[in-house]
Amino acid sequence: MKLQERLQAFLEENGYTYTRLNPLETKKQLDSLRVRKTDKIDAEKLAQSQFVLNRKPTYVQEEVYQDLRDLSRFYQNLTEDTVRTKNRLHKVLQVTFPEIESILSAPTGEQYWQLVRAFPSKAFVLEVSEMELTASIQQSTAKRISDKRVAYLVGKLIELAKQSYCATKKTSPMIEEVRYYAQELVRLSDRRQAVLDEMVKSTQPLPEYEILLSIPGIAETTATSIIGELGDIRRFQSANQINAFIGIDLRHYESGNFLAQEHITKRGNPYARKILFKTIHNIASASHTNPCHIADFYEKRKRQSQTTSTKPHTIASMHRLIRTMYYLITHNKLYDYTLTQNH
Repeated sequence: MKLQERLQAFLEENGYTYTRLNPLETKKQLDSLRVRKTDKIDAEKLAQSQFVLNRKPTYVQEEVYQDLRDLSRFYQNLTEDTVRTKNRLHKVLQVTFPEIESILSAPTGEQYWQLVRAFPSKAFVLEVSEMELTASIQQSTAKRISDKRVAYLVGKLIELAKQSYCATKKTSPMIEEVRYYAQELVRLSDRRQAVLDEMVKSTQPLPEYEILLSIPGIAETTATSIIGELGDIRRFQSANQINAFIGIDLRHYESGNFLAQEHITKRGNPYARKILFKTIHNIASASHTNPCHIADFYEKRKRQSQTTSTKPHTIASMHRLIRTMYYLITHNKLYDYTLTQNH
């Protein structure tokens, strides 16, 4: 894949047109042409087939779309690293100080990780004064925090420490492990935000950014990630081409109340599939206050379904979302729920 990208960069920098081929489709085409299989014969037959099939040159996207794709991949890798590190921190805290996970409303975020770093076990709470605890809590967040809130957190931290029975000593290597994961999560969080800010800055001038934001349930993170993975979708001839690019096969059989399950080919872009899969659930969640015809379709499918799995409904809704995005972007229109009710 890296060699392919380097060749593509060389061709584009030197002004050559080229055709990027689908490996599966190419294999089928060559199978009907070749007698013997060698790399040399394959290359020759592939070149000869171009004169017969006259494939269209690949659409070269503007550099901003390629940069956005790289940023999107980086952002998703950082997200995966964050999830892994959170799981490791949770696991080691079960030994050192599990009670601290309930200090805030959710065991996540920079303030929580800073508190865990300062108090990896109960000994670090009970051996210091309330004044020192107050100072640590105030320093755990860059946001302004009221005296009442600080006093509440100090009291709760002491209470949790008194309830705890630590399975390790204060000098245990596990204490350093807790601190390492907490610090790493702060670093990953800062880096993710910096990458997201860069993505938003790059996508804001693009007309499709505002169009995607007009779809209920799509916020800036999702909009930038969709553009990053799909690129300039005006290069596709139809919404079905985007389906193939992503790798979702939405052929299904319906008869009366019977609905066969959709299949995903998984031959396309796995990053784009993952983003759009999550987008459907965001749209469905937002529909209580911000209606969307895609959420209506998703809920209708769920009600009519005889299975508990929501996956086939999500896949079918992804197809509808792709059609909607393609229409809006190619016609340069913002989403309007009222217009969808006329069809």
